[in-house]
Amino acid sequence: MKIHEYQAKAILKKYGVAVPSGTMAATREEAEAEAKLLLSSGATGVVVKAQIHAGGRGKGGGVKIAKSVEEAGEIAGKMLGMKLVTHQTGPEGRIVHRLLVEETLPIEKELYLGILVDRGEGKPVFMASAAGGMDIEQVAAERPEAILKQYIDPGMGLEPFQARKIAFSLGLKPQQINPAVQFLTGLYRAFLESDASLVEINPFISCTDGRLFALDAKLTFDDNALFRHADIRELRDITEEDPLEVEASKYNLNYIKLDGNVGCMVNGAGLAMATMDIIKYAGGMPANFLDVGGSASADQVAHAFEILLSDKSVRAVLINIFGGILRVDMLATGVVEAARKTNIQLPVVLRLEGTNVQEGKKILMESGLNFTVAETMKDAADKVVAAARSAA
Repeated sequence: MKIHEYQAKAILKKYGVAVPSGTMAATREEAEAEAKLLLSSGATGVVVKAQIHAGGRGKGGGVKIAKSVEEAGEIAGKMLGMKLVTHQTGPEGRIVHRLLVEETLPIEKELYLGILVDRGEGKPVFMASAAGGMDIEQVAAERPEAILKQYIDPGMGLEPFQARKIAFSLGLKPQQINPAVQFLTGLYRAFLESDASLVEINPFISCTDGRLFALDAKLTFDDNALFRHADIRELRDITEEDPLEVEASKYNLNYIKLDGNVGCMVNGAGLAMATMDIIKYAGGMPANFLDVGGSASADQVAHAFEILLSDKSVRAVLINIFGGILRVDMLATGVVEAARKTNIQLPVVLRLEGTNVQEGKKILMESGLNFTVAETMKDAADKVVAAARSAA
């Protein structure tokens, strides 16, 4: 689950991580009131930042500096309701409903900090680079040596010598090392205690007066741990998510919208990824990742089918199921119910193996609906890609 920058900064502040003064504004009047408060408190200017779940906001016109209350109000008035397009939103963009209005700071250096879980190592990794303010993916591709990595033993946590190593690698001044260690330690505590999957500070800034701040902040959380964090769950903004993904989450279905035209419904994440691979190998493009899970009910299968068909880009459907806990006859019953309810006109190809597979095939064949049952994954992929091309 992703949250907005202003929400991320509020969480980091609880752990002693320094963030600029500011607040969220949903109207022009609220933006003007916050700008007035900041300017009267000694700020030399304010920055108005669009709050969407995507990077690249500055390049898209979603981050602007104002020197007066009136200018902040004008910027807020234009920014609220605008469609902000960045390299991460795609051409459809996102509508701006909220702003973050905060103080400007005297920036001396822009640096980068990030924490995530390295699945290969089975440990959190703390990344740091002096090349802040840039896309870290570009830095990693062009200058991988510019990124320092410190792997963290989960039993020990971020140790002081590691924090000092990171601080020195960033080229901070001697008097900034101890404050930096406190900053980094607070950042790791926030990552650990909130069950985050990603914490990213880009840029992490050093000011001309020596202070250190998280000028921007991005937090992403592990969905599987949200049951422990009711307060974080409440921060979810479904207007920033794909409507089909929101609908799928209501039924505990793992759904991710993609750009192709072959709809996929599979049980098990590994089989789902293999299914997408073999569709591409056959010359097609998957329209989604949809894992109904190993213990889905017929009702969940029916809802999954409806969600899959709600995607207007889908031209053919591949259902690839290995029956274990989810028996094949139960899946077939759910598919038939959903097909009748949605009055599906698209070609549907099924590849079925496992528990009660013959009973499942019988249910499909006796349904009177136009289903194609394939024998192998390759056979299924070839047939569904051909069907999608014919239907396009």
